[in-house]
Amino acid sequence: MWREIGGREAGKIRPNSFVNRIKSDRISSLQLSNHKEIVSPHRGSVNSLQVDLTEGRYLLSGASDSSAAVYDVQRATDYEGGGLIAKHKCIFSVDKQHEHGHKYAVSSAIWYPIDTGLFITGSYDHYIKVWDTNTTQVVMNFKMPGKVHRTAMSPLATSHMLIAAGTEDVQVRLCDIHSGAFSHTLSGHRDGIMTVEWSTSSEWVLITGGCDGAIRFWDIRRAGCFLLLDQSRSQLGRRPPLLDHSVQNKVSVLKAVSASQNLHAKPKPPHRKSANGHAVKESYIGRIPAKGSTRQRLHPGMLSTLDRATAHYGAVTGLKITDDGMYLLSAGSDSRIRLWDVESGCNTLVNFETARLQTSKAIQLATNHNSALAFVPCMTTVKAFDIWSGKTSLTLRGHYESVNCCWFNSQDQELYTGGNDRKILAWSPARLISKDMDVPSQDQDDWSD
Repeated sequence: MWREIGGREAGKIRPNSFVNRIKSDRISSLQLSNHKEIVSPHRGSVNSLQVDLTEGRYLLSGASDSSAAVYDVQRATDYEGGGLIAKHKCIFSVDKQHEHGHKYAVSSAIWYPIDTGLFITGSYDHYIKVWDTNTTQVVMNFKMPGKVHRTAMSPLATSHMLIAAGTEDVQVRLCDIHSGAFSHTLSGHRDGIMTVEWSTSSEWVLITGGCDGAIRFWDIRRAGCFLLLDQSRSQLGRRPPLLDHSVQNKVSVLKAVSASQNLHAKPKPPHRKSANGHAVKESYIGRIPAKGSTRQRLHPGMLSTLDRATAHYGAVTGLKITDDGMYLLSAGSDSRIRLWDVESGCNTLVNFETARLQTSKAIQLATNHNSALAFVPCMTTVKAFDIWSGKTSLTLRGHYESVNCCWFNSQDQELYTGGNDRKILAWSPARLISKDMDVPSQDQDDWSD
């Protein structure tokens, strides 16, 4: 670390590069925190975790005992070990004893993206509830047709207040907080929806993964999905780098010139000869359109054979899109992890090392600040994979039973994980120790005396 500090002082390292290096060094030393403990009030498996997107301070959890809890991860409620261990107890919790609490397991708990005044929970009791954080009262209820597996809200949205819900039903439902009713439904999956994820580059794009093994991209402003991922369509590695500005400008100028020339020239319809040998003009109406337009013009009932592509051999249990919105990480009940290029819809063929994943329920994936590492719950461990090589960078062991969810707090470079052992563990970078700071021998002699 001192080398990076010296390079920054000398002006050899740019500020952004310096920050990224320091954060990467901290993440590479993640370990079970010996100075922070999250005291979980849950009596069932922890299914969902999220730190608020505004302050990066409040951790929200949902568990199988029908409860949800909020913790302050920056200010401890108590200390142990002579002040060395900070204990973070929940600020408040809501459970089935609450007047309007859930009756069955809470499968999803998320913050309202704009502030911490609201949070949303989804449960196996077929309800999605919107809670007022200050009064811990339910302000809105949405009755769903089946168990709720996952809920999500867009972090970019300025034009809508929609909650995307993945349930046992084959339709994705969008719940509008503004009106208190369902906005509309998205049809296309052939089995229940296990996971939903909003794009980080557009507030209108929603990504869903179902028990039918399909991953679909939806533009919620129109009917039908516009992209269906197919594991057989692939490209090797990252997409090609962008052209230089000079080359890009030349290409755009050439395209503009060719387009203007094409506007002045009227297209002539092709001629064909009749039986008597005379030329006859062929109408554009009778021409067969291109392959792409043929697919669009087909009757919806005829698309069934063309619409069965799968991203996994089994249910899609987890989705996580990168911060730039260019790549999508998916996990399935086939114990496969895949990285997809969002623009082309291709499988990048990154060979992630062998990992055992849960198959019976949705799992929550996480990525670090620059999306270079992917944190994946792998039974009783959490593995950090290099997103481009697929190699395991870290293996975090601390849970006694299967891990269900993880959330990376980019503000503090900390990872929070929850599992079937009812625990919420905090993983922090190793603190600065003596090997990074050489203590002069004279001082050591003084201390020994």
